[in-house]
Amino acid sequence: MKRARLPLTALRAFESAGRLGGFSKAAEELYVSQAAISRQIRELESLIGQPLFTRVHRGVELTETGRALLAETTLSFDRIDAALADASQQLSGSVKVSAEPTFAALWLAPHIQDFSRLHPDIDVEIDADPRLAEFRGGGLDLAIRHSRGETRWARVETNRLMQTRSRPVMTSDFIDQHHIASPADLAIHPLLHEESRSGWSDWFRSVGVEPPAEKGTVFADGGMALQAALRGHGAALFDPRMIDGELAWGALVAPFDAECDCGAYFIVARSFAALTPAARAFANWIEAAFDED
Repeated sequence: MKRARLPLTALRAFESAGRLGGFSKAAEELYVSQAAISRQIRELESLIGQPLFTRVHRGVELTETGRALLAETTLSFDRIDAALADASQQLSGSVKVSAEPTFAALWLAPHIQDFSRLHPDIDVEIDADPRLAEFRGGGLDLAIRHSRGETRWARVETNRLMQTRSRPVMTSDFIDQHHIASPADLAIHPLLHEESRSGWSDWFRSVGVEPPAEKGTVFADGGMALQAALRGHGAALFDPRMIDGELAWGALVAPFDAECDCGAYFIVARSFAALTPAARAFANWIEAAFDED
């Protein structure tokens, strides 16, 4: 097919629907109606003479032809997006970072001033977002993500920042009030949880204590769990590096050295080689901070 006749609008609708797994999601991403997406894909199927999706009861599924075309169109649109971003890129002295909320609240917020002192001419914008970053449109430079198992994600590059190992922390008053002298003592007192109750179960097993019945408040992120712990509402699990200030000041104490592995943090970019000078400076700074640890 001649390049001048490439059905770019239909290909864009198809790529979005295939990548997101549905016509309605593609319509939301492209700010058009679902009917418009359906029409564009029908025209594309008619043009190539083969179905790209199989219509099922609850949605659509890619055919073998559709899967092959999706791989090529996604790669092509990503390359076009990168080329446009590079072509319009200006050294503005700014970097936008999407960070997992716990990391943003507990580590970035207390330490970002260190970066600003080193690079006073670079402005940093931090977006606390737990979702996997989409580096589209040139608006995002870097992301910080946590994972218990995954180490790689599609269409991005990753570098490991830190392996997280958590231990119990609480106030001194909480220890005195509940007479906490051994790990087993914690099993009968209030526990604070981040995202799920599995973390405490893993820690109790690591010290040879039968996990208590799953109970206690579950917080959506570590920032909220930290606030509850600081107010003496219970014991929480944290990697000491994430709350180094609170431990140094004595606001919280970690009475037991026993730790359990709870995943890792990664720095993520579409391409580390293509980072702006400002983004590269930020990436170098945060990687060096954890290299020292």
